[in-house]
Amino acid sequence: MTDLPPARAILRGPHPPQMPHDVVVLDYDARFLRRKRLETAHGEGFLVDLAETVSLNQGDCFRLDDGRLIEVIAAEEPLVQVQGDLPRLAWHIGNRHTPCQIEPDRLLIRQDHVIEAMLVRLGARLTRRMEPFQPEGGAYGHGRTLGHDHGPAAGQGGGGRIAGLPPGLAVHHHGHHAPAPEEENPAETGPGPLR
Repeated sequence: MTDLPPARAILRGPHPPQMPHDVVVLDYDARFLRRKRLETAHGEGFLVDLAETVSLNQGDCFRLDDGRLIEVIAAEEPLVQVQGDLPRLAWHIGNRHTPCQIEPDRLLIRQDHVIEAMLVRLGARLTRRMEPFQPEGGAYGHGRTLGHDHGPAAGQGGGGRIAGLPPGLAVHHHGHHAPAPEEENPAETGPGPLR
């Protein structure tokens, strides 16, 4: 295996200014990094050494110290295609801080039997797929939606109406939606049928 110079910079895609030297195929988890040794599709190793952790998308490029580019290709991974009442289903997925790829006629999420069971109860049609996963970034710019614990007092106080949201939708003091009152505990039932 030949070693390439380190990569200390990222060029955001999808159209690099020059032909990439090679590509690196990374799944969703591997596309979130700061410092890591990677290997190109042709077996050349290189060290990624960035100033901060970044989330990479299909078409972004690592810029090597010698100016060559290594393009990022999103790897296929096991996903679930979600179809049905997409605005409602997307709200419930987002309320659980689950990464979600949003398209006009479907949503894509990673396989998760608890989330899948909830979606089936909400009337979703689910189909297992092998595809690249490129979920929406965070609400504050390029990045990721990272889950966290609302804490024991999350549903108590601190909520209120915000202009433009549907009546009855509470929002916690840190901007996250409170669970809808009609929701059931997803762990109480097993996953629904998949095609």
